[in-house]
Amino acid sequence: MDTIDQYAVFGDPIGHSKSPKIHSLFAQQTEQRLNYTAQRVPLAEFESCARQFFEQGGLGLNCTVPLKEVAWQFADQLSERARLSKAVNTLKKLPDGRIFGDNTDGVGLIRDLTLNHALTLHHKSILVLGAGGATRGIIGPILEQAPQRLVIANRSIDKALRLSDEFSHDQLSACGFEELSGQCFDLIFNATSASLSGDLPDLPEQLLAEQGSCYDLAYANTATTFVVWGNQQHALLSLDGVGMLVEQAAEAFYLWRGIRPETQPVIAWLNSQRG
Repeated sequence: MDTIDQYAVFGDPIGHSKSPKIHSLFAQQTEQRLNYTAQRVPLAEFESCARQFFEQGGLGLNCTVPLKEVAWQFADQLSERARLSKAVNTLKKLPDGRIFGDNTDGVGLIRDLTLNHALTLHHKSILVLGAGGATRGIIGPILEQAPQRLVIANRSIDKALRLSDEFSHDQLSACGFEELSGQCFDLIFNATSASLSGDLPDLPEQLLAEQGSCYDLAYANTATTFVVWGNQQHALLSLDGVGMLVEQAAEAFYLWRGIRPETQPVIAWLNSQRG
């Protein structure tokens, strides 16, 4: 009997992960025979668990919080976008046994914005709230869209400045939250985890341009605090990260299987499960 190709997502915590269902739907749709599981892997155990997974025949891993940085260190070979972001969310075993690391978060975000919501980032004024790992993963793909400017704002301005200096791009700058007063942006991303706990930075009025849009990289069964804020600002669109979640998974699936699944039915299914 043929063996079934094995894939998994590692994280801690992991019980909330929608990745097994997403990849199951992708496999059904594309008639691919594979098994995809979710495994709780603490940070200290990642290397031994990942090595064991691949030695036992596993072909691909997704890595979520807090494992993306150690997955970056684990990979033998990196894509350019993974090298820049210093974080890996997708690992693939190559035919020669080496492990290839990629970061599909940024491209997943761009595909959701441009393909699913018909938003353009070209020549737009863009703000990202937060300077952590989530921001690091999306800076490069956003800059590839040639925005007019991209500003990283963070409670600790030093962290935002370090990130801006690292990517070193003419259109990229950094500031503290208090320096946002008087500025205006066409597109605002929340890349902090604050809105999931009902918290947001104290954002000034008129921060969002008329007909501007908001996007929370996080997602929940009900509207996040940032999505609510965007609606209060009369955003053209105020979205959470469910589309990004599915699109980054589709990019990983394509990397592993060489076939790109349709994402719209999967996004629709996930939305139907929400409150």
